[in-house]
Amino acid sequence: MSKVTIADVARAAEVSTATVSNVLNGTGRVSEPTRARVKAVAGALGYGPAGGGRTLGLAVTAHGGSAWDFASVPYFARAISAATIAAHRHGYALMAMPSGPAEHMWRTLPAAGVVLVDSPPSDPVVRLLRARGLPLVFDGRPGELRARETWVDTDHEAMTRHVLEHLAGQGAERIALIAGPTQEYYTRASVTAYRRWCSGTGVRPCVVPFAEDGSEKPLLDALLTGDGGLDGRPDAVFALYDPCGRQILEAATRCGLAVPDDLMVVCSSEDPAYGRTSPPVSTVSLAPEQAGGAAVDALVSLVENPPHTPPPVVIETRLEVRSSSMRRSRRRFRRDAS
Repeated sequence: MSKVTIADVARAAEVSTATVSNVLNGTGRVSEPTRARVKAVAGALGYGPAGGGRTLGLAVTAHGGSAWDFASVPYFARAISAATIAAHRHGYALMAMPSGPAEHMWRTLPAAGVVLVDSPPSDPVVRLLRARGLPLVFDGRPGELRARETWVDTDHEAMTRHVLEHLAGQGAERIALIAGPTQEYYTRASVTAYRRWCSGTGVRPCVVPFAEDGSEKPLLDALLTGDGGLDGRPDAVFALYDPCGRQILEAATRCGLAVPDDLMVVCSSEDPAYGRTSPPVSTVSLAPEQAGGAAVDALVSLVENPPHTPPPVVIETRLEVRSSSMRRSRRRFRRDAS
């Protein structure tokens, strides 16, 4: 079977080859009905970039070769949904690849390009995809960029400073951070910003590794009872990962601490259920919908317009302040002042 050409698409859609090129490259002035017709015809005929057709890949490689259910985590679920919507808008399918050791899958993945989420340093998946010459977009800043690669990310340093300043403004003097042991950019940038803030404010830093297999209980209990590395127990904790808010609330209960009076809590999470915990937990949103959509937009640009590399995109975060990080005395002050 001969390869479908741009001329074939133009004949079937009853437009010029220049119009097809403009539609598929996102250039020129083309009416929306014509744009939609050209994309539909191109998809039906199987026209697309060499190798991957009209299919894009998405992978979460933060934990290397470990198999884990990232799609059940609210951040990744929302990012994948937004990425799928963006891919469909451009006339592409999107494959969200499973985690785990699947080197053969990456060698033969029929995709025109790949979005890589939370890729760690020396990521073997990146090495394989680069060897194939595929365009890549990183959700999270990579150690290096090559030709036909770009990234989308949030400003983790500014986010970390914002959370720490919020907690300090509520009276916190000993703030611990739950982060790692993974080494993707998100974790590294947040830890660096935390240590820098501690150095500038005279707070002794305390970074506690994250665990989700039950082994976190002794670490958290030791932290909250004063054996975790600070000068006494912390009066606030900022956690970088979705499950940590519940883990900290449970540990505070075990240790006889009241939240927020004895311990304030902020957690990075997209889970709306944190608004219904007791007390409701303050959360940082890393804007997964914006990140997923922007990553696919950039990848389509790399696939369809190879000479042009879109610039990196920095997305703003949002802190949702709830009861867990507001001291009651200060809430009373705010009510009295109003």
